[in-house]
Amino acid sequence: MEFTLEDISAQEFERRRELFGPLADSVRELIDAVIRTEVDEDIVHDAHAQIVSVVESLRTRQIEGSFGVRHTADMKGMPWGNAVIGLRNAVAPPLQLTRQDNGLVTTDFTLGAAYEGPPGCVHGGVCAMVLDHVLGQAGSADDVPCYTGTLTMRYLRPTPLGRLHAEAIIAERDGRKKIVRGAISDAHGETVTAEGVFIVPKDWAGVMPETPRPPAR
Repeated sequence: MEFTLEDISAQEFERRRELFGPLADSVRELIDAVIRTEVDEDIVHDAHAQIVSVVESLRTRQIEGSFGVRHTADMKGMPWGNAVIGLRNAVAPPLQLTRQDNGLVTTDFTLGAAYEGPPGCVHGGVCAMVLDHVLGQAGSADDVPCYTGTLTMRYLRPTPLGRLHAEAIIAERDGRKKIVRGAISDAHGETVTAEGVFIVPKDWAGVMPETPRPPAR
């Protein structure tokens, strides 16, 4: 995996964030509107024409391939194309993650019509995507990077669309393996739990902490 370093100031970072964030937010609203609209046919045709025009204008200058893994010169991350947290990715909810002092990673987020599987409920694959990311962030909360080896899901009951909570924490360590556990919850409790085995790259194996984190709640 190659990292791209951009020599930009903090002011330029914020300018880009403030420029592209609202654009992606509007496209998220557009996705939801397209799914749920019941307007007349002529309005749909007109909207389609306007969207095609906007897409053509945005494509007059663009990068090749994906957004990639980008950082500022002082290593401030810009994972703006990420499918879960990407600022510029309208497919992403996007999640905003918080790391507690004990290594617990949490996030409160909303999944609407674009993430539906069973009627009124989140697609099981979307739940897996969210938990893979949250567990991965928790696995790296000790500042030792790691990558998903296996991810085991347990679906306790359907996850309703709407406001949700997810959290994860390192539960055990075994050599280069970190066992991370987490869950998605709604207002009534857990809907999906997950356990992942995350692997530390060989180059980092010598800096693995020996003291295990407490188990996830």
